[in-house]
Amino acid sequence: MSGNQTQATIQYGDGEKADRPLGRSIKRGMLNQCPSCGSGKLFRSYLKVVDNCAACGEDYHHHRADDLPAYLVILILGHILVGGFMATDLVFVLPAWVHFAIWAPIGVVMSLLCLQPIKGGVVGLQWALRMHGFGGHDEQPDAFGDSRD
Repeated sequence: MSGNQTQATIQYGDGEKADRPLGRSIKRGMLNQCPSCGSGKLFRSYLKVVDNCAACGEDYHHHRADDLPAYLVILILGHILVGGFMATDLVFVLPAWVHFAIWAPIGVVMSLLCLQPIKGGVVGLQWALRMHGFGGHDEQPDAFGDSRD
């Protein structure tokens, strides 16, 4: 090989599969943007995902975020709230009702603020990994038929 020649990357397989970067897809989902194009809205209301992107037409009606966003919110905020409670209790000795008056509203508000971006990130993750219908194929199991036919 001479110094001015470059090797071209050759990719075999399905040519219609576009690159779906994981980090970019999750970030777009967390910003309420379509993971595919980045310009359409992902949610039509607080937690209702649009059926189709208005800009690129990507289908989102088959996403299955299920309970993962709620589990992630509980995991993240549980650590933040318990850590904050313990740090506050080390500095100020307060009665239990004061801690409850401080940390319960903070927990409710923070969970409501975090739930939509985390759900958008989960939908972006599913889109990037081609999960639950985002891969362009039907995920229904094949029916078992009589092999003697």
